[in-house]
Order: sequence, then structure tokens, then C-alpha cells
Amino acid sequence: MPASPVNDVLLRVRGTVQGVGYRPFVHRTATGLGLRGWVLNDGGGVLVRAAGAPGRIADLVAALTVQAPPAAIVSGVERLPLSPETPAPGETFAIVASATDGHVATAVPADLALCPDCRRELLDPADRRHGYPFINCTQCGPRYTLIEQLPYDRPHTTMRAFPLCPACAREYGDPANRRFHAEPNACPLCGPHVTLRGADGIIFAEFETAIRGTQHLLRHGRIVAVKGVGGFHLMCDATNAAAVATLRERKLRDGKPLAVMFRDLAQLGDYATVPAAAAALLASPAAPIVLVPGRATPLADRPALAPGLAPDNPWIGALLPYSPLHVLLLAALEFPLVATSANLAGEPLCSDNAEARSRLEWIADVFLEHNRPIARPVDDSVVRLTAAGEPILLRRARGYAPAPLTLPGRLPGHLLCVGGHMKNTVAVAAGDQVTLSPHIGDLDSAAARETFTRTIATLGRLYGAGFTAVAHDKHASYASTAHAARLGLPAIAVQHHLAHVLACLLEHGAAADNVLGVAWDGTGWGEDGTVWGGEFLLLRKNRAERFARLRPFRLAGGEAAVRDARRLALAFTRAAGCEPPAGNFAAWEAALLGRMLDDGLNAPLCSSAGRLFDGFAALLGLGDCNDFEGQLPLRVETAAVGAGADTRVLPFPVIPCDRPGARLEIDWRPAVRAVVAQRSDPAGQALALHHGLARAIVTVARQAGVGTVVLTGGCFQNALLHTLASTALHDAGFRVLAHRRLSPNDNSIAAGQALAALWNLTTVECPS
Repeated sequence: MPASPVNDVLLRVRGTVQGVGYRPFVHRTATGLGLRGWVLNDGGGVLVRAAGAPGRIADLVAALTVQAPPAAIVSGVERLPLSPETPAPGETFAIVASATDGHVATAVPADLALCPDCRRELLDPADRRHGYPFINCTQCGPRYTLIEQLPYDRPHTTMRAFPLCPACAREYGDPANRRFHAEPNACPLCGPHVTLRGADGIIFAEFETAIRGTQHLLRHGRIVAVKGVGGFHLMCDATNAAAVATLRERKLRDGKPLAVMFRDLAQLGDYATVPAAAAALLASPAAPIVLVPGRATPLADRPALAPGLAPDNPWIGALLPYSPLHVLLLAALEFPLVATSANLAGEPLCSDNAEARSRLEWIADVFLEHNRPIARPVDDSVVRLTAAGEPILLRRARGYAPAPLTLPGRLPGHLLCVGGHMKNTVAVAAGDQVTLSPHIGDLDSAAARETFTRTIATLGRLYGAGFTAVAHDKHASYASTAHAARLGLPAIAVQHHLAHVLACLLEHGAAADNVLGVAWDGTGWGEDGTVWGGEFLLLRKNRAERFARLRPFRLAGGEAAVRDARRLALAFTRAAGCEPPAGNFAAWEAALLGRMLDDGLNAPLCSSAGRLFDGFAALLGLGDCNDFEGQLPLRVETAAVGAGADTRVLPFPVIPCDRPGARLEIDWRPAVRAVVAQRSDPAGQALALHHGLARAIVTVARQAGVGTVVLTGGCFQNALLHTLASTALHDAGFRVLAHRRLSPNDNSIAAGQALAALWNLTTVECPS
């Protein structure tokens, strides 16, 4: 009987396929199918050679995508030509040593939350890893924060300092074990351990005793800096008002909310309403902070959360223990913990033990450290949900980044994209992929700028090639723009709001044709030299035009008006011909500011939707100053949500522009007059404001004559505005694109810059 035909293929698997158990998965699948060959990591991702019956080969190819491990993101499987240099398949199927030629095109895996299997072992007294705060497997644990270079192998991580003991080595080499080639694999005999220290470095306790000591200190109102996966948290009893107030005072954090870590979903349910979509996100491998509505009153037998956690804010920034150390800390505590980033306001996250003790000595009472080095700090991701349960990423970091996005074409060389100034991220684009770094933060401080430059160096090192060009924002005063200029590379300047729109198109794989991009944010440099932020960009045939805008207004005192919303209320009422709010300013102040507004003296023109929300907050009596970014717009949204099903609409007519820069503008003056005429119902007026803006967006979209509308920019972090605008546009027959994998805020600017470079679409034309 003749032998069955034999096939022999070489397959390239691309995407996030290293550090997620992909090679062990391929090994198990191919072995189960009776195939011969090998699998390895290299600079391009995972390479597979398989020989066997054609039908079994086809089954393997299908499984590479549809049966991939949960944490894997497969962007493509290609068949490559075999050559005489390709290693032979052998008699069995094997995992072989990684290979690289210095060129890296694969994705760096993100850090993953503790998986259910490891959690069970962690809490099982009979397991050899019981109570071990560094338990992990191929489906969970640190990745990006450990990797120093690719391919992802243990010698290329900070775990190389911990040689495997015989038991861990057997697991690592056993194809039937879920720790088969789990690079951070360790146990109490061979892995890292925790230490409790004072700020002076004196050791108080180690191992299990350090965890018990930390729990004792937390019960007694102390503030502890706890080293986790991507850096330190500052932790204290979230029900202890004095401890929370002390933490705020020491951290120099005014009213900005503090995140709270709950033991499990059941404990969180005692303090908040947890929709199913929120519960799924909290328990996912990404395990972000999720904003959930707090209960008006806690359950009778539970201590209330400290009022200082989120003043005047109905949402709780909740997260669950995502590392084994967190699980162990919360397991024996009767209360949830504040879990805020360990830094001073405006500074980057601490990740090194000595650095943390130096920078945090006046904030933390003690330090729970460990001796596993963190290759680079990564903050927690933050997500909120729309009414329909769709996620809005407020901060894309641990668990989400640095997962890549696919470009609709190929770029030559390695393009560095340096992003914006606020909520900065950076990206590297090569071939048909762009990889966005985790959240870095605002670049105001020297420490933040140092983290920014260090992240750029990390991307260059991980991807094994020098950058050949740099893309940056057109704002000349941004620290990121200044850095781009110092590199001496060919530079590509991209308009800020266009980058927002392109970032959304990138994640949806959409073309720049017949699209209206609604880019609403705080501020961004405009092509006409004014401050933009309420823009409607019409994209047709790979050209962008400023089709419409919010009617410009003046910022009395420039940056001072960003903080002091009373100045905006004064500008709005003067322009609308009505009386400003009584008592906002002394007579001499009002006269001085009025002259600045009339003469344009230190009062730049602005079309920002973010500043529009600030001004209406002051007009509605909801607040005068922003102590942190977005504070007043959040109050407007909160008031509007409290108005229930009120259907009133403030008037925002769409009219032709009376000055150059766009074809149409949304006139906010009638809405100002309506609010001034009736100040007795701020919640109802706040909701009417949202309805009016959503209706104006639809009106502009109809006049633009497009089929697709993009909603982007920081204002669409507002879940109510996002929902009302999306619903109104859908009902009007438009296809609506909103961010899902990226953030609508400036976190995504670098991704948009990459697509701008690919399409050579960098400028917004302004009608004269």
C-alpha cells in the first residue's frame, strides 16, 4: 500500500505571540496531530515548521489562530518558502532555541493578571507555592515589565538573576505542564522574595512575616509603599478617613480621585453597583481600574469608604488584586485599600527600591519591596463604560500596552512617534505595525521627561534598529516636539486633532475618505495659530479640511483661564450680551479682564470643547476652578446624569463662519443666554447642554454629507456625551467610529502620527 502523501510547511505567526504560552500551545497542538517539526521565537514572532499529512497540516494552520492562548493576539499566519538553510523537521515535534538576526518585528507582550489556576495554587495549603507572592504560569504574570530584549526568553528578562531549582526546571521542560517555557517561573526556593523596610533601608521583616507585618500596619492607619508588577502603589485603609487625608496631604494630591483595591467582586458589591461589563473587565487578564457608581450609603454592617477618596464624585475607581502579592495582602484584611500610583503629583511612577525610598520617604511610613527588578515602570490602566457597556480607555497601560496595531500599508525603516505633551505615549512604527508604549504621563516635570526619553530608548533597544525618522506634534512648545528636533532625524509634523482622528481610523482599519472627524479636547495647536479643541475635520480623498468648529472665544489670561473657569464664564456672557454671574470678580478685576477680552490682550482665541464645558460649569454654579484636569467637565457630566430623563435641549445653532478658518461653526451664545435666564436648575441645564451638543454634531455631519463620523478627543471620555452623540448619529443613519483599543485622549496621539506618516496626511486645510 503506498504511503500517504506528506506535506512540509514553514509558517510565520505574527502578533503578540511571545510570552503568552504560544510555543507550548503549538507544541501540544502539533504533537496531538501527529506532526513532526519545530517551533521557535525569533525577531518576527513565532516560526513553525511542520511535516505530516496535508489534512493535519491544515488543522494546525487553522488552530494557530482560532485556538490560540487567551492572551495571544495573532495578527497573521503566513506560509514562507522553504530553503536548504531551513532546519529539518526531525522525527518528533520540538521547541527549539530562539533565533534572531537583530531585526525585531514581533510584539512585546503586556503584563497579565493572576490566572484562576495560579490563584487556586496560591491559596492551597497543600501546594508547594502556597502563599508565594510571585506565582505565575504561561497565562499570567509580568511580561513587558521584565523583558530587556527580544526574543522573549528567560536570559533576556530580569528573571535571569534567579536560576531555576530542579522542581521548577522540570516544570519548565515538561510539555504537559502549564509552566512549560513560562519564562518568569519560580518558587519559594529559587525565586524573588518580599522585604519590609523603613525609609532608611533597615529591614523589619522578610518573606511571609513581611506580608503579615504590612497587614498589621495597614490596620493601624499607616501608609505603605507596596512594590507590585510595574511599580509601587501607595496603600492605606480606604475606610480610614484620617489615613486617606494624610496620604492626600503628603502626596500633594488635591481633589483628584484615588483608586481603591477590593478583595473580590463580592466586597466591591458592598460599596458600588457593578454592571456585568464592569465585572468582566475587572476580572479580565488586563485587570484595569474600572469606574463604577458608588452606593449612596454602604451596607449597614460595612465601614464606609473615606469621603476623601473621591470628593464630589459619584464613581469609585475600583480594581481587584491582579498580582499574587495583592491577593495575599487583601486576603486577611477586613477593608479595601487605597491603591494609588507611588509618586508626587506630576511625577512618574517609582519602580526601583532605592529610588522609591528616596522619593517617597515623606509619603510612605514603610516599604514592602521585592528583589525582582522591574525593567520599566507601567502604571495601571483606567477604563470607564458607556451606558451600553462599551469600554472607554482613559489610560492605556498595564494589561493593554504595548499590544500592536496593524497599519494599512508598510512604512520604510523605523519611525519614532513622540506623541503630544499631556498623557504622553510614544510609538515605534515599522513595516505594517505600530506599537504604542504604555501611558507615560504629562511632560511638565524633569522626572517625567526622563521617563519619556528612557521609554524611547527602550523601544529602540527592543526593536533592534535605529530610528530613521520622527513624527511629532505641530505645537512648538511641547517637550515631545523639542525632543524630536534634538534627534536630528527627518521630521514629520502632524496637526494634533488630525492625529486624534487618524488614531481612531487606525484601530478600525478605515480609510480617510468620506469621514467627518469630531475631535473635541482641551487644547491643541491649530493651523491658523489659534487654540483648537472643538473641531470637525472633513477627510476626503486623503485630504483634511477644517469643515466646522465651535465658535471661537477668548481665554483671558491664557493658561490662567484653563484653571479659572470664571474667566470663561465672563467671556461667554460678554460675547452673548448678557449679565455675568454676580460676585465672580471684584469690580476692578472684571474691568481689567473685560479690557483684555475686548482688546485681545493676553487673551488668545480658542475653539476648545473642553474649555466650553469649563465655562458652562461656572455659569451653572457647579464650580469655579479646575484643581485637576477635567474636574469641572466631570461635575457637569455628574450633574447631567442626576437629571434623569429630562429631554430639554439647549440651543447650539450651526451657522456660517463670520471669520476665516472653517465653513461652519456651532454658536454657543444662544445656549449661554438660555442658561443665564434660568439658573435655578443646574442639573437639568447640564443635561440640556449635552443634548444640545449632540444635536449640533448631527447637524454638522448632515451638512458635511459623509457616511462615517469619528468621535475622538478627551471630551469623549464623557460617557454621557459619547452615548448621546453616538445614538443620535446612529439614528440619523451614520456609521459611528469610536475608540475601543486606544484612548480618545492624548494617549493615542502617537498612533495617529504613525498613520499620518504612512498616508502623508499631516495638515488640516483651513477655508479662507
